[in-house]
Amino acid sequence: MDKRRPRVPASPEKNRPRLRVVEDDTTEPEAPAPAARETEEAPRPREARRPEPTADRTPSRRDRIHRFWQFAEEGNPYTTFWLLLGSALALTVFGLVMVLSATAVESVGTVDGAYGVFLRQLTWAGIGLVGMFVVAFMPRGWLKKLAWPAMALGVLGLALVLTPLGYDVQGNRNWIRIGGFNGQPAELAKIALCLWTGVVLARKGPRVRELQHTIVPVLMPGAALIFAFILWGRDLGTALVFGFFLAAMLFVSGTKARYFFVAGATGAVGAVLLALMSPNRTVRIQAWLGINDACSLPQDFCYQSQQGLYALASGGFWGVGLGQSRQKWNYIPEAENDFIFTILGEELGLLGALTVLLLFATLALGMFRVASRSTETWVKITTVGIMAWVIGQTFINLAMVTGLLPVIGVPLPFISYGGSALTANLIAVGVVMNFAQTQRIEARERAAGSRSSGGKRAKGSKRSTSAKGAGVKSRRKPATV
Repeated sequence: MDKRRPRVPASPEKNRPRLRVVEDDTTEPEAPAPAARETEEAPRPREARRPEPTADRTPSRRDRIHRFWQFAEEGNPYTTFWLLLGSALALTVFGLVMVLSATAVESVGTVDGAYGVFLRQLTWAGIGLVGMFVVAFMPRGWLKKLAWPAMALGVLGLALVLTPLGYDVQGNRNWIRIGGFNGQPAELAKIALCLWTGVVLARKGPRVRELQHTIVPVLMPGAALIFAFILWGRDLGTALVFGFFLAAMLFVSGTKARYFFVAGATGAVGAVLLALMSPNRTVRIQAWLGINDACSLPQDFCYQSQQGLYALASGGFWGVGLGQSRQKWNYIPEAENDFIFTILGEELGLLGALTVLLLFATLALGMFRVASRSTETWVKITTVGIMAWVIGQTFINLAMVTGLLPVIGVPLPFISYGGSALTANLIAVGVVMNFAQTQRIEARERAAGSRSSGGKRAKGSKRSTSAKGAGVKSRRKPATV
C-alpha cells in the first residue's frame, strides 16, 4: 500500500514569489536582471519623480539663447541675400495692394480713373526694382566712388526745393516738380548720406573718437547742410529720420558716448523750440497730450488719429476683408500715405498687421547679419545706417498711427504711397544686397579653398606614406638563399 501522502495543490499564497535574504558577504552581489529589478523595486514616491530644479536647466537655456543669437548674428551667408530680396519684394507687393485698395474708392470719377494712383505706384516700383538689381550686382568698389557725387546731388536736390521748382504739400515744402516729374529729393538724400558717411567714417578709423574728427566733415558741413534745407522746408518728421540713422552710424563707428548725450539734449531742445515756433505743431502736440482741449478746435486735430484707431479696432483678428474697409471712404484723410497701416489693419486684421511686422523683422535680420559678418568698416557702418533708416522710420510711423507719438507726417516704408520714397527704399536694400552677395561669394571661395587644401593634404599624406614605405623597403637586406 502506497503510504505516501496525496499531493495537495499549493495555495495561491504559496506560489507568490518570496524575497530571499542575502547574507552579508565579502563578495559583491551580482546585479539583478532587469525583469527581476522591476518586480523587486518598490515604486518611487511622487516627490521622487518631480522634474529637475530650475537651476539645473540654466545651462540648457543659455545654450538655446546662444544658439539663437548665433543664428541671428551669423546665420548662413548663402541665405542672407535671399532674406533681403524676399522680404523687400513681399513688402513691395503688400504696398501695391494696399495703395490700390486705399485709393480706388476716392479716385473713381477723376481724370486718372480708379487705377490711376495704383498705376503710378506700380511704375515707380518697377523703376525701383530695376535700380535695386543694378546696385546689387554692380562692383562694390563703384559704391565707394559714387558716394561723393551722390552726396553732391542730394544737397543740390534739397536746394532746388527752395527754388520756384519746389512746392508745398500739407504745409511742408519738400517736393519739386520738373516737367511731369514730382518727387521728394530728401528720399534720395538719405541714400547719399548713408554711403558718404560710411566712406568718410571708415577712412577716419580710430580718429573718430576725437571730437574734431566726429564733427568735420560728417556733421559740419555735410549733415548740417541737409538738416538746414529740410528744416527750412518745415519737414520735422524727415529731419528726425535723418538724425536717427546718422546717430546710429556715428555710434557704430566708435564715437564716444558722452557726445551723444550732448547732441541728444541739444536736439531735444531744438525740437521743442521748432514745435513752439509753429502753431500747427504746437496744437498737434497738445492734441496728442490731451491738454488745452485741443481736440475741440474747429480744425479737429484729433480727427485723423481717432479715425485711424477706429479702423484698427474694427479689423479684429481676421479683418473685414481685402477692399472692404469703411474708414477709407473719406473718413481718414490721406489714407494711402501716412495712415495706410490703419487701412491694412482694418482689412487684413491683426494677422495681416503681424505679417507685415514679421517681414520688416526679416529685413532687419538680414541687414544685421550683413553688418555683423562684415570685416570692412565702411560696409558695416553703411549697412547699420540703412537698417536704422528703414526700421527707425517704420517705428516712427507705427507709433504715430497708434497714438504713441503725435502726427508728424512720416510715411511707412514700402507700404505708403510715394514713388520717390519707394524707389529710394528699394535702392537702399539693393546696396545691402550687394554686400550680402559679396559675402556669399567669399564664403563659397573659402569653402572651395578648404576642400582643395584638404584634398592636397590627403594626397600629400599618401605620398609621404608611400615614400616612407619605400624607404623602409630599401633599408631591408636582400634575402639570402
